Amino acid sequence: MNPELFLAFVLVAAALACTPGVDWAYSIAAGLRQRSFVPAVAGLCGGYVLHTVLLVAGLAALLTGLPGVLGWITLAGAAYLVWLGISTLRSWRGASFTAGAGLTGSDGTSPLRTFLQGMGTSGINPKGLLFYVALVPQFVSADASLPVPVQSGLLGMTFVLLAGLVYTAVALLSRTLLQSRPGAARLVTLASGVIMVLLGAVLLGEQLLPALAAA
Repeated sequence: MNPELFLAFVLVAAALACTPGVDWAYSIAAGLRQRSFVPAVAGLCGGYVLHTVLLVAGLAALLTGLPGVLGWITLAGAAYLVWLGISTLRSWRGASFTAGAGLTGSDGTSPLRTFLQGMGTSGINPKGLLFYVALVPQFVSADASLPVPVQSGLLGMTFVLLAGLVYTAVALLSRTLLQSRPGAARLVTLASGVIMVLLGAVLLGEQLLPALAAA
């Protein structure tokens, strides 16, 4: 691959991964509600692996060329975020992290369910799909020795790795800070739930308001 293009992609991808959003909110909230944040981070990365597979297969570009399909995906992702945010808000009073015993007040969600919820959070998000379609092709070189699909796959997995590192660091830092302030875990969980609900509501509004105006 072109070294200059790859380095530029790493810088841009790292900056995007470091931008707070619903992924941050979910990894922090799930980490506070579960004894381990690993399933949540793994699930978020799994969603981006799915985007990478779609990109390599050429399905991502196809979906973005079908506005109707993308609109339904957006609605599904928005509704999912609202539901996930409400579920987080319902459990915020029980979130309290202690250094000795791990997480107390756990909602009982299994690691598998946490993983699948994380995968849904990033995998159904249409903005993640558009990110791959709009960003990755700009850093693919037709003159490189590797085929274009292979370059796309490597760039996509590079972002997955960067995102996993950033989300892990965020979860670890939040837990470290909350060890001495266990009561703050409730406020962080509350804020995370509010962020997910608001983002889902914004996505719903972006799709429904134009349709209602046209009607």
